[in-house]
Amino acid sequence: MKYIKSVIALTVICALVAVLLALTNSITKPLIEQNASAEANAALLIVHPDGGDFTQVDLSTYELPATVTEAYTASNGGYVIKLLTSGYGADMVLMCGIDANGVVTGATCLSSTETLGYEKTYGDSLTGKTVEDIDAVETISGATKTTAGYKNAVKDALNATIILGGGSVDIRSEAEILNDNLNEALPAGEGKFVSWFMVEALENVTAVYEAENGTGYVLVSGEEFIAIDKSGAVLTAVADDVKAVMEANAQLILNSSIEEIDITGYSDMPTHIKKAYKTASGNYVFDVEAKGFGINGDHYYNPSGKPIELKASATSDGKIIAVLTVAQYETDGIGSACADASFYTQFNDKTEADYGDIEAISGATITTNGYKTAVSKVFEAVKILEGVA
Repeated sequence: MKYIKSVIALTVICALVAVLLALTNSITKPLIEQNASAEANAALLIVHPDGGDFTQVDLSTYELPATVTEAYTASNGGYVIKLLTSGYGADMVLMCGIDANGVVTGATCLSSTETLGYEKTYGDSLTGKTVEDIDAVETISGATKTTAGYKNAVKDALNATIILGGGSVDIRSEAEILNDNLNEALPAGEGKFVSWFMVEALENVTAVYEAENGTGYVLVSGEEFIAIDKSGAVLTAVADDVKAVMEANAQLILNSSIEEIDITGYSDMPTHIKKAYKTASGNYVFDVEAKGFGINGDHYYNPSGKPIELKASATSDGKIIAVLTVAQYETDGIGSACADASFYTQFNDKTEADYGDIEAISGATITTNGYKTAVSKVFEAVKILEGVA
């Protein structure tokens, strides 16, 4: 009997506790939710101080930049966009506020794995900017990847608000745009192209892409993508004069061949030149090593001890056709910019008289100078092989 009374008493106590907990929860839950909402709203107000109240947007029906993870509409017509991007490291989380006129009201980094800390204050330099202004904002020397990643993410936020507002924006990457243009010009290439290193001096052509399946090439001339098939016929509809030029270029490409030159017998050949080749048309191609920061850098900053490897082609009268960085071991985010096409293509069409007239890599003087010196050795090598040194 005592056992039964104990069970009944315990059951009653548990029931009373459950009722009290439920009552407490019914009272405190709205307060907790209200406080949580207020805290979330306060976080959004940091980047959009005049936003008022915010409502989260269902992103499932929109095609937005991949960096966008959350979006909120503000009662004043603006937006707050949360983004996940990468700088020097991965997983840099940003919050960006944008008003109804497409102007950045604030940007802040919520978390990151960056090492130099520039992401903590870089958002201040983007406040007041529009999508047209972002590219002009300075990318900080020594923190190229961090600040460039930050800028690109804010551009994504600005583009996202255009889409959320019913507009349209091309959110494809540069690589995607290039591949789409190549595939449109030469559908037979099946979307798979590789860059062809130019060893021939082509007229009005800045780049050549070869279809991996051997069906032809696409020549980039200004903003035009002109396809030629494997026999050299121009497939793209162009003016007759342009067609004639491209047909001549096509024959140079199709007939191009190179043969290695034995440079061991040239005692005055610069040590930067590792291999040399000559084309059937009389041009030269060189494998070159540049002594950048990896070789001449301050050892306090742990240089790699390795040279920059580049390829250069030149005409027999000493004009650069093309330069390409093949491998580099320079400081990541600084000297590593020597691998960017925007840097090494500056040497295209240069001669010994003007090869130094290029824009240096910001914060990477040793890398830039080492690269320029290596290019100067190409002119020396051409003279030696032509017997005019």
